Amino acid sequence: MNRPQREAAVRRIMEQSPPRVPPELYADAVRRGGRVLRRRTAVRRLLWVVLAAVVVAFTVWALTVRPWVEPPSETTPPVTGWEGW
Repeated sequence: MNRPQREAAVRRIMEQSPPRVPPELYADAVRRGGRVLRRRTAVRRLLWVVLAAVVVAFTVWALTVRPWVEPPSETTPPVTGWEGW
């Protein structure tokens, strides 16, 4: 099929009336769309709650452990002033 034939076939298809859509299809699409939106909203809220819980847990951990503070030395410093004993 060459280009003019393809163009003629496309014109014939486009000039035809669109196919009839069953009336119940619209109601099904609206119902499914609403369900998808509710699921997305629920998942988004759940993710925000999880994120908030992670932030709170990290903050509590950081305030109790204080990782920015240098840990105490494991060895004792040299003792001076004992020579007189």
